[in-house]
Amino acid sequence: MKAVRIVEPFNVECIDVEKPTPKAGEALLKIEAAGICGSDIGAFRGTNNLVSYPRIIGHELSGVVVSIPEDNPKGIKPGDKVVVEPYVYCGHCYPCSIGRTNCCTDMHTLGVHVDGGMCEYFCHPAHMLVKMPEGMTFEHAAMAEPLTISLHGVHRGAVKSGEYCAVIGAGPIGLAAAMAAQAYGGHAILIDIVQERLDFAKNVAGIEYIINSAKEDPVKRIAEITNGVMAQFVMECSGANQAIRATLDYVCNAGRVVFTGWPKKETSLPTDVITKKELDLRGGRNSAHEFEEALELIQSKRVDMPKMLTKTVSVDEAPAVIRDIEKNPGNYMKVVVRF
Repeated sequence: MKAVRIVEPFNVECIDVEKPTPKAGEALLKIEAAGICGSDIGAFRGTNNLVSYPRIIGHELSGVVVSIPEDNPKGIKPGDKVVVEPYVYCGHCYPCSIGRTNCCTDMHTLGVHVDGGMCEYFCHPAHMLVKMPEGMTFEHAAMAEPLTISLHGVHRGAVKSGEYCAVIGAGPIGLAAAMAAQAYGGHAILIDIVQERLDFAKNVAGIEYIINSAKEDPVKRIAEITNGVMAQFVMECSGANQAIRATLDYVCNAGRVVFTGWPKKETSLPTDVITKKELDLRGGRNSAHEFEEALELIQSKRVDMPKMLTKTVSVDEAPAVIRDIEKNPGNYMKVVVRF
């Protein structure tokens, strides 16, 4: 079968590998669509320190069940269309014991710690599959995973209807977070330095407020938008150290900040501001129990993820597209590989 593998940084190829055989408790899937994620580009660049090589990438997956144990907990049957939860957890560490499987101490993320599913057939634990809604395309279903990341951050920040929600980073995760915040009644304020992405967010995705932090003062603009209150919720999705520090200036007294972006180095934060404002600061990693919600939001178009779809390509075209995304990231929002 065909698979997309990164041999080493800046060396990606479409290869032939042996079709897998499911182990006990696993389902065999015919993969139909796989999204290309920013973390895949990080793996290609060699900037994702969690990736080991060589590695078959792909964790934004949808497909058809070929075989599955009859006693699987969700009653999934051969022929069912499903999406894959890609964060394989141990089930017995402390985070797993309290339902926070997304931060398992022995996490194995597809395409990062173990081979992913950008291939024609893939085996995965049967209990980590979620049925697709009737009528949803495989391309749209493959976009559920990035939405779950955004939803997890929104949930970690306990967003309430009517609140102002400042989101830093207008890439797929940040844009989806802003769309999700609006879907739940929040007023989204999306901040970035790339005007084209901000224009897309405003004109295509319908984000209420946009701020180009390279051209205007975000603190002043957020104060104008919120009548001096500042944002009750701030979600950082870029991983830029300067942006991480700025969250404390954007958030209101008694507000909440969620850090979803992964910085390359440590960020210094003034704890006196945290104490003075009595802020709640939380991490937001991966997702847990958000796939059904993501699929419903996409199906209902309350979060219109397909608007982000730049193009769909074949598995043979995937290596060239990955190389081009690395060189010209501004030309792409979301690409899905179709099998």
